[in-house]
Amino acid sequence: MWRSRDLAAYLGDYGQEDLQGVAVYGDPGLAEAVSQDPLGIGYNNLNFAYDADTRRPVSGLEIIPIDLNDDGQVDADESFYATKSDLMAAIADGRYPSPPARGLNLVTKGPPDGLTLSFIRWILTDGQAFVEETGYVPLTEVQLQAELAKLE
Repeated sequence: MWRSRDLAAYLGDYGQEDLQGVAVYGDPGLAEAVSQDPLGIGYNNLNFAYDADTRRPVSGLEIIPIDLNDDGQVDADESFYATKSDLMAAIADGRYPSPPARGLNLVTKGPPDGLTLSFIRWILTDGQAFVEETGYVPLTEVQLQAELAKLE
């Protein structure tokens, strides 16, 4: 889910006040609202679009594919929405575009040190074990090594 001001900017030269529709709170609320509205559409975290056990779209939701080459159809190389694993792989290897997928950044006031530096190292090492279960795409080994090198 995007913050409404981000979505407004992504859709064109709009401000948050230009968006119309029903406001909902948080990812679970968005998934529920879309599943209850036959004309509903939303942008949500993978963990609320895909079932944790089956890794398929949550019952009542359909994942809308993107025609990446703009030929009016979803070709085989653009069809990676059947499971959470398929979509995560497409995000990780760059087949799914940014936006709407996007990287996250950590920011600090000045160079990180002490516990902050230790926490960032943990995120880039042991913490990666928790990334997928929380709905994010793990960094590749090349990305992890590049980010760790920045901490030296």
